[in-house]
Amino acid sequence: MLAMEPIGYIRTGKHLKFAALHQPEESAEETHVLEMVPGRGYEDGLRDLAGFTRIWLLWWFHKNTSWRPMVLPPRGPAIRRGVFATRSPHRPNPLGITPVQLRRIDRLLLHLGPCDLVEGTPIFDIKPYIPAYDSFPNEKAGGIDSLDAALAAPPAFLVSLSPLAHAQALWLRHTWDIDFQPRLTQLLSRDPSPHRTRRIKRTPDGQLAISCGAWRATFALHNASVQVLRLEPGFPLRFLHRPGREAVPDLAAQLAFLARWPETPSDPPPPLLADAPQMVEESPNRPT
Repeated sequence: MLAMEPIGYIRTGKHLKFAALHQPEESAEETHVLEMVPGRGYEDGLRDLAGFTRIWLLWWFHKNTSWRPMVLPPRGPAIRRGVFATRSPHRPNPLGITPVQLRRIDRLLLHLGPCDLVEGTPIFDIKPYIPAYDSFPNEKAGGIDSLDAALAAPPAFLVSLSPLAHAQALWLRHTWDIDFQPRLTQLLSRDPSPHRTRRIKRTPDGQLAISCGAWRATFALHNASVQVLRLEPGFPLRFLHRPGREAVPDLAAQLAFLARWPETPSDPPPPLLADAPQMVEESPNRPT
């Protein structure tokens, strides 16, 4: 019988997988905090760690409860691959590992650089990153090599916003400080085809829609052009008004949005439980 308990929890403010990039930008000006559990003597355990500028975090995919032998990676074509050739969270033991910048230590608080973990991820161990031992840039990475080469090419699709979608994006940004347009554009410019893990699907009326965390965007595809037709909350009004929905991300913003842009009869039914924002499907943390 193996027994483990977290030594701390990460605080990133990223409650949804959509906000946690599969590979964070190392130059991004974002700071996250690892809060170590008090009363365990970890102050002594952190001695001498300040001399390292990068550390490994070993953690748990705490929002996933099942595993799959074949998974659909979020990047690249819709081809299922063996789970051990990916970094999917759906593993027999959902352990994750991440190298992250260590910027400073304040007693039991470790201030970290950009990372790919969602809020509240439990951390089980910290190890120093040693460049001479931990970096092997000339090794082969299987299908990831060809995928990275394809992603290095210019985007294949030109993305634009309709006047309505543009007005909605501006309103969300200026009124609620919600801005998922850059991430939306990045995803659609690479491959806007239906894909389960990228949460792109065809709607009953024949249009295409992509989930963007607590929001979604409906778009049209014509040759190499993608036009975002409209933005909308990820949940219909009747769902948001039910008791117990206080934890839904951006709840107040979604209600205000629906007051400004009411639902239409063609709006979709409530999402399945597996699509709810508090659930995390394919990896919010690592590239697959």
